Amino acid sequence: MLFSGLLDLPWWGLVAIALGLTHVTIASVTIFLHRHQAHRALDLHPIASHFFRFWLWLTTGMVTKEWTAIHRKHHAKCETVDDPHSPQILGINKVLWGGVFLYVKESYNHDTIERYGHGTPDDYMERNLYSAHAILGLTLMGSVNVFLFGLVPGLLILVTQIVWIPFWAAGVINGVGHWFGYRNFDAEDASTNIVPWGILIGGEELHNNHHSHATSAKLSSKWYEFDIGWMYICLLEKAGLATVKKIAPTPRFANAKPVSDLDSDTLHAVIANRYDVLARYTKSLKKTYAQELVRLKQGSPSVAASLRSVRPKLLSRELPATEKERLFDTLKHSKALETVLAMRDELVALWERSSASKEQLLQQFKDWCHRAESSGIVPLAEFSQRLRCYA
Repeated sequence: MLFSGLLDLPWWGLVAIALGLTHVTIASVTIFLHRHQAHRALDLHPIASHFFRFWLWLTTGMVTKEWTAIHRKHHAKCETVDDPHSPQILGINKVLWGGVFLYVKESYNHDTIERYGHGTPDDYMERNLYSAHAILGLTLMGSVNVFLFGLVPGLLILVTQIVWIPFWAAGVINGVGHWFGYRNFDAEDASTNIVPWGILIGGEELHNNHHSHATSAKLSSKWYEFDIGWMYICLLEKAGLATVKKIAPTPRFANAKPVSDLDSDTLHAVIANRYDVLARYTKSLKKTYAQELVRLKQGSPSVAASLRSVRPKLLSRELPATEKERLFDTLKHSKALETVLAMRDELVALWERSSASKEQLLQQFKDWCHRAESSGIVPLAEFSQRLRCYA
């Protein structure tokens, strides 16, 4: 009875069962809670939607409205003191190992739940079972585990199920996903892609992609990236159980238009693919930096050393005013880098100016391209020529 239940499995069979059950939970979180509820990236058939709700009640005890509200607040207040779980503010260790406690703390914030939890299920089952008796699901799951696998294996599997989401989702994704990894897009926060293959955590490993295109049902972006959650969504869609509403735009290119012939279609394409644009601009900035470093090493080694010390700040668009002033003071010996940084801010302003008319934005876009290509800065001119190819 202690080590055997209705199913007498070897140890490796029990491990496989535990991993399989936790993977269903991960899929439920990424498809239902994250992409469907929090971001409305897809619609789910009531059968699929209720299965995910039921499974999460059994294995996590999480309340849909609470999870959705806390995650939406994370996006709205990302990397600020109001972010429920930013490692940039709270430190990586606190979020990685204590992410579940940060989640529980925020779940008691009534203002967060009411402000960000709108549109989540509020039916009879939610009010009278899932939200009202969250622990009952875990108790039922534990009883089934013990009956099927025995007391000790059943409880160990239950503990694995309970710990899996708090560690991998609340800890690793919220912590490591804003601390370490690579970035495809120049998002305004510190989000990173932990690894290019989103399998273990349902595709959530591609966190920088998600923060750059939050309402996309697909989290992979590059050809070498894999999002297993997207694969499941495609299977659900083929079965008539899901409808994808939005995915991240894929940049398309045509022959470069002359600056004088740039039109609102080109401008719209640039704005729609702004994260791709900024990623390409960052490459131009790095190339300009490398050229300037070589030039200054030959003529002024001390200035080159100062320039090398501010390299991390060159790549950040969110510097405090004092830091930005200090950066530009360092760059006074490099007109090229000073120009490239200033023009990056001007380019970003094209999609941040809500008060400008389409005609004004188009004229500013043409003027930006003309100045970039007549600047004498080769990487900047090449970038501008590429910018005129967006279609």
